Amino acid sequence: MKSQVRKLERVAVAQAPVERPDRPEVEQAIRTMIRWAGDDPARDGLRDTPDRVARAFEEYFSGYAQDPTEILQKTFEEIEGYDEMIVLRGVRFESHCEHHIAPIVGRAWVAYIPQGRVVGISKLARVVDIYAKRLQIQEKMTAQIANTINDVLKPEGVGVIIKATHHCMTTRGAHKPGTDLVTSRMLGVFRDNALTRQELLGLANSDD
Repeated sequence: MKSQVRKLERVAVAQAPVERPDRPEVEQAIRTMIRWAGDDPARDGLRDTPDRVARAFEEYFSGYAQDPTEILQKTFEEIEGYDEMIVLRGVRFESHCEHHIAPIVGRAWVAYIPQGRVVGISKLARVVDIYAKRLQIQEKMTAQIANTINDVLKPEGVGVIIKATHHCMTTRGAHKPGTDLVTSRMLGVFRDNALTRQELLGLANSDD
C-alpha cells in the first residue's frame, strides 16, 4: 500500500509541470541579485555573468527534463540464472540543496538483487545523476533512486547508500568542514535480511 501511495505521489508531481520564466527574465533576476549583493552588474567583469549563471543553472538542474523510469526500460534477461547482489560503488554526483541552492557533492552506492533481468550499469549511474541534477535534500534523493529502481526493475531488493558533503553546512551556517551526511534506503531483501544488508554496508564502508 505504501509503495502505491509513493507511486501516486510521484505521478502527481510529474503531471504538474512548473511554468518556467523566459531567459531574459532569468537574467534580469540574476542582475537584481548582483545589485543586492552590493555590486554593479553593468561593470566589465559582471556584464556577462547573468548569461553564464543561467547556462550553469541549465546544467545544474537538467534532471528536471529527464525521466529516470525511461532510462531503466531496456533490460537483459539472458543472465544464466544470476541472482546475487549487483553493486555499483562510489558513483560521484553533484547536486544542490533546495534550502540554500548550495552544492552537495558526494558518492552513491546502488545495489539490487535481480529477479530474472538486469539493467546496464551505466543506467544506474544515470538514474543517480537525474535525481542529483534537481534541487534536493539527500534523504529524498536516496529514496527516489531506490524507489525508482524497485518500481521499474521489480528486483528481489534494492539498497542505496549516499555519502555527501553539504556546502550549506561547510561553507556557511555551522561552518563544519570535514563532515559528511550518510543516508540509506533498503527495500525487499535488503530490509528483511540482516546479512544481505550488512554485506552492502560492508562494501560501502570498504571504500572509505
